[in-house]
Amino acid sequence: RTGGRGRRGHPGLGLLAGLIVIAWIVELIDQNIAPDLDLYGVIPRTIVGLTGVIFMPWLHSGWDHLLNNTVALLGLGVIVILAEGRRFATTTLILVLISGFGTWAIADLGHAAKGVHIGASGLIYAYFGYILARAIWGRRLVWAVVGIVVAVVYGGMIGGIFPEGDHISWEAHLAGLLGGVW
Repeated sequence: RTGGRGRRGHPGLGLLAGLIVIAWIVELIDQNIAPDLDLYGVIPRTIVGLTGVIFMPWLHSGWDHLLNNTVALLGLGVIVILAEGRRFATTTLILVLISGFGTWAIADLGHAAKGVHIGASGLIYAYFGYILARAIWGRRLVWAVVGIVVAVVYGGMIGGIFPEGDHISWEAHLAGLLGGVW
């Protein structure tokens, strides 16, 4: 627990740090000990692929992928912690499930081969959508300002909800964004 709220602090900061540390440990194991961990990501519309709904945010395709997701997860996650306080863990779990199940349901539609979808970007887009929705419907000046700052800093993410390449799960981005707005 840390922060300036008296003795209680912000318990979500420890959880967010823990989630990030887990992702780094998983990538370390994936790179050095068990190189097939990425196969446990979301595989659309398959029973075995459902396990990936929980594992997807902690599996990454390499150090660059993990570093990029870590920076965004930290920046947006701290804002969600400030908004949700003690509900941060529940909010994060719900957003992981929505983005994961959404990816499982819509990814690779129309493709014969199904890819494996990994990475924390579904959760990152969910945080992004949550913050923007709160800024629009929150009816508080502070959230309007936070929303504007987040839109300026992270606004380039919007392009990620459209198909752009074979190795980018735009479906996870879209599912996460919609889940966060919801």
